[in-house]
Amino acid sequence: MATPISPPSANALPAESTTAAKDVKASGLSNEEACRRLKKVGPNTMPDTALHPLRRALQKFWAPVPWMLEAAIVLELVLGKYVEAAIIAALLVFNAALGLFQESRAQATLAALKSRLALNASVRRDGAWKTVPAAELVPGDLVKLSLGGVVAADVKLTGGEVLLDQSMLTGESVPVEAGPGVQTFAGALVRRGEAVAEVTATGTRTKFGRTAELVRTAHVVGSQQKAVLRVVRNLAVFNGVVIVMLVVYAYFLKMPFAEIVPLVLTAILASIPVALPATFSLAAALGARALAKLGVLPTRLSAVDEAGTTDVLCADKTGTLTQNSLTVTTVRPMPGFDEAHVLALAALASSDGGQDPVDGAIRAAAARKTVPDAPKLVKFIPFDPAKKMSEASATDSTGATQRIVKGAFAAIIGLAQKSPTASTAAKELEEQGFRVMAVAAGPPTALKLAGLIALSDPPRADSTELVTELRGLGVRTVMVTGDAPATAAIVARAVGLDGAVCPPGPIPDSVHPEQFAVYAGVLPEDKYKLVKAFQKGGHTVGMCGDGANDAPALRQAQIGIAVSTATDVAKSAAGMVLTEAGLAGIVAAVKEGRITFQRIQTYTLNAIIKKIVTVLFLIVGLIMTGAAILTPLLMVIVMVTGDFLSMSLTTDKVRPSPTPNAWRIGNLTKAGITMGMCLLAFCSGVLTVGKFGMNLRIEALRTLAFVVLVFGSQATIYAIRERRYLWGSRPSLLLAVSSVADIAIASTLAVGGIAMTPIPAFLVGGTLAAAVIFAFILDVVKIPVFVRLGIAQSPHHRPVNQVTPDSAKKKRIPVTKPSAGQPGASDSASEVEAEPKPEAIAESSSTAKAAPTHETNAKTPTDLTPRIAKRAYEFYEEGGRKEGAALQNWEKAESEIRNAQVKAEPPRGTKAETKSVVQIEPTPAAREQLQPVTKTDAPSESRGAPNAEMTTALQPDTHAEPKTDVSPQLVQRVHSLYEELGRQDVRAVQDWEKAQEETRKERSAK
Repeated sequence: MATPISPPSANALPAESTTAAKDVKASGLSNEEACRRLKKVGPNTMPDTALHPLRRALQKFWAPVPWMLEAAIVLELVLGKYVEAAIIAALLVFNAALGLFQESRAQATLAALKSRLALNASVRRDGAWKTVPAAELVPGDLVKLSLGGVVAADVKLTGGEVLLDQSMLTGESVPVEAGPGVQTFAGALVRRGEAVAEVTATGTRTKFGRTAELVRTAHVVGSQQKAVLRVVRNLAVFNGVVIVMLVVYAYFLKMPFAEIVPLVLTAILASIPVALPATFSLAAALGARALAKLGVLPTRLSAVDEAGTTDVLCADKTGTLTQNSLTVTTVRPMPGFDEAHVLALAALASSDGGQDPVDGAIRAAAARKTVPDAPKLVKFIPFDPAKKMSEASATDSTGATQRIVKGAFAAIIGLAQKSPTASTAAKELEEQGFRVMAVAAGPPTALKLAGLIALSDPPRADSTELVTELRGLGVRTVMVTGDAPATAAIVARAVGLDGAVCPPGPIPDSVHPEQFAVYAGVLPEDKYKLVKAFQKGGHTVGMCGDGANDAPALRQAQIGIAVSTATDVAKSAAGMVLTEAGLAGIVAAVKEGRITFQRIQTYTLNAIIKKIVTVLFLIVGLIMTGAAILTPLLMVIVMVTGDFLSMSLTTDKVRPSPTPNAWRIGNLTKAGITMGMCLLAFCSGVLTVGKFGMNLRIEALRTLAFVVLVFGSQATIYAIRERRYLWGSRPSLLLAVSSVADIAIASTLAVGGIAMTPIPAFLVGGTLAAAVIFAFILDVVKIPVFVRLGIAQSPHHRPVNQVTPDSAKKKRIPVTKPSAGQPGASDSASEVEAEPKPEAIAESSSTAKAAPTHETNAKTPTDLTPRIAKRAYEFYEEGGRKEGAALQNWEKAESEIRNAQVKAEPPRGTKAETKSVVQIEPTPAAREQLQPVTKTDAPSESRGAPNAEMTTALQPDTHAEPKTDVSPQLVQRVHSLYEELGRQDVRAVQDWEKAQEETRKERSAK
C-alpha cells in the first residue's frame, strides 16, 4: 500500500523519489525507469469528478419542465384518471431519459476534444529531448519550460531563468522571476525565458491538487442562444396574456373548476419549449464533432456558433497562409565571416529542443557545416517577442567573452555597427519574399554584424482558393504578421489578398478591414489593438495566433483561433484549436457554424409557430365547442411527438448561410406569426369540418385536434426547413425517420383509441392528405415572406461570380506610405511585383516605358445598372436594411459585378488598345477617361534580387472600370422604388432613371 503523500516540497515524493536528485543525471530518466515510476505513482492526471449517472438522471426530474409534468400527474390522480396519470408518468421518464442521452452525447464530445487538446511536455529521456503527453510525467523527470508553455506538474528549477505567471494559482497578478532552486507548481504559465526543471510531484500530489485546465468545458451561452431565449421569453409573455384571456372566457362560460384547471394546465404546457435546452446542446455537440473530424477542436460549444458570425479574419502568415516549412535558403556573411561561422553563431542563440521553427531550421542548417573553433555556450536567453530577438553568451577560442544576438534585422542592426551593405542585402532578400534574420557577435559593448540568414516559407497550394472561398462567404481576410512589409506583400499577392499594406507604426484606433489587406511588422500587443479597432466598427472578428503574447488578442476576438503550432497558453485563450496548418480548418469552421445557425433558426421558427398556434387553437376550440379541445395528456403527447422529434432538425441537411450569421429577431417573429396564422387556419378548418360537417362529439374532436396539430406541425417543418422550395433538398435520414415515427405514433393512438377516443382511419388518412396539400400551399406563401424579411434569398437568385484564384493572383497589392503622420494617407502607391514563391527570380528594369491606353468600344450608360441595383438591394436586405449603409452596399455591389465582368472579358493583347470607359453616374451621360499606366519590362542582367526601383502603377487594377460617383440619397431611392414594385428585376433600369430624375429635381430645388 502506497504511503500517503502531502504536497508540495521536494521531500513530498514517493519512496523512490526521495532520491530522485541522486538518480537523475544530465541525460534524464531512462524510458524503462520512467515506465516503472508511472506504474508506481500513476498518471499525472486528476480523477474524474463528474456526477454519478444516477444522480444526473435524478436531476432530470427537478427542473421547470418536469415540474409541470409532475403537476399534471398529481392533477390526474386527484381527478381519478389513473391511466392518464400513468401515461404522463411514462412520458416524464421518457423526457428525462432523452435529455440524459443528449447531455451524455454532448459531454462525450467535449471529453473527446479535451483528450485531443491534452497538455504535452518536453522531457529528457535516454539523453534526448522528447515531446510526451503531460500525463506520462513522473517524479524525477527533467522537463523544459519554454515561452508560452504551461507547467504540467510541480517542479524545481535546475537551470535557466523564466518569468512565471502564477495568478491562476495564487491570485498574484504580478509575474515572478524564477531561477535555479525555485519551486513552482502545476498550472503556472511561462511568460518569458527558458529553463530546465526536475519534476517533484504529479497528479493529486501537486500542491494545488490539479493540473491547469486548458479546455474550458463549461457551456458558454452564445449569441445564438441568447437571441432564441429572448424569442421564447417574448412568446411566454404573449402566451401568458392569451392564457389569462382563456381563463376569463372559460369563467364567463361557467365552466366547472375541475375543467378550468386542466385547461389552464394544458395551455401552460403548450407554452413551454420542452426540448430547447437539449436541442442547443445537441446542435452544438454535433457541430463540434463534425469540426473535430476535420481537424478543428472547439474548446467550448459556443465557439461553433461564433465561427458562423465572423465577417473579418485576421490570418497569421506563417503556417496558415504558408507551408510552415522554414528552411535556410541563403546566408549572406558580412566581411570577416563565412557562412559556417554565421550559422554556428546563430545556432548558439537558438533554442535546443524547443518548438520554434526558426530556431529548428537554423540549428539544422548549422549541423551540416561544422566549425572547429566555434565559441562555447555559457548562457542562452530565449527569444523575447517584445525585443524580437534571442541572445547568448559564449567564450571563443581565446577565452574572451562574446555576446551573440539573433533576430529581426531591424532589431539587430540597432545594436551593431551600421552597414549600408547589409541594409541593401536585407532589402533585396525581403523583396524576394524571404524572412530575413540578422546575427551579430562580438564584445558586449561592440557588436559587429556577422551576417544575414534568409529563410523561405512558400505559400500553401490551397491558400489562394481558400481566401477566395472566404471572400465568397462574406469574410474579409487580412494578413497579420511580424514579418517585413515587403515579404508580407509578396506572400499576400501570391495568395490573392487584394489591398494595401498598412504603414509601419502603431495600429490606428479607427482602422477598418477594408483599408488594408496586410498588417506587417505587427507586435503581439498590436493584434489586441487591431481586434478592438475592428470590433469598434461593428465587425465580428476571428483572430489567429500561436504565441503566449497572442492570448489577449485571442480572448478579445469573438472567435480566437490557435493555429497548429500554438503554445499551450494560446490554446487556453482560443475558442478553437487547429490541428492542421492552413486555412482549410477555418473555412470548415465558418461553414459548420453557419450550418448550425440554419438548423437552430429552423428549430426556433418552428417553435415560434407551434407555441403561437397551439395556444390560439385552444381559444378557437373553446369558442367553437365550449369545452377544452385538448387535455393535459394529449398536450404532453403533442409535446413529445412534436418538440422532441423535431430535435432531429439538428441533423438536417442544410445549406450554409451565404453571409455571416445575424439574428433578426423581429423579422423571425414576423415570419413565425405569418406562417403560424396559416397553420392555425388549417387546423381550425379541419376542426370545423369535424364539428359541423361530421357532427363529431367533443371526445372525438379532441382526438381530431391532436391529429391535425401533429400532422400540421410536420407539414410546417418540411415547408420551412428549406429556404427555397421544399423540394430543393432532401432531408436527413434521421429527420425523415422521426417524421415517419411521429405520424405513425399519432395515427396508431388515434385509430386505436389509446389515451384518447378513437376516430375512423379514413379521417386520419384524409387529415394526412390535407396536411400534405397544406405543406405545398404553405411553401408558396413562405417564399415571398422569407425573401421580404431577409430570411432567405429569392429562389431565382444566382450569386455573382467571385474572383477566381487565377485572377486573384494577378492582382497587385499597393504598399501605401504614410504622409505627414497620417497612417492611411499616401501620395503614391508602390507595387511589389514578384513571383508567388520566394525562390522565384524577379526581373528588374533599367528603363521604363509609359504607355497610356485609350479605351474605346463604349458601352451603354445603363449596361450594368440593373445588375448593380439588384445586387445592392440584396446587400441592403442581408445587412438588416440599415439605411446608413446604402452607399457602401452600392459600391460593394459594383465592385463585385465589375470584377466578374473583367473575368469574363477576353484576354487583352500586349499592344495598346483604345476603348471608352463608361462610368455610371447620376446623369445618363458617360465620360471617357484616359488611364496612363507606367510599367517596366526589361530582362535583368543578373539572377539576383529585384531592382530597388519597383514597378509602379497609377491604378491598382488597370482593367477595372472607375467607381460609380453616386449619392446615398440616389441609392436609397432606388432601394425604395425596387421594394415598392416587389423587386421586379425587369424594372431595375426604369427605377434607376426615375430615381435620377427625382434626385435632379431635388437638387434643382435646393
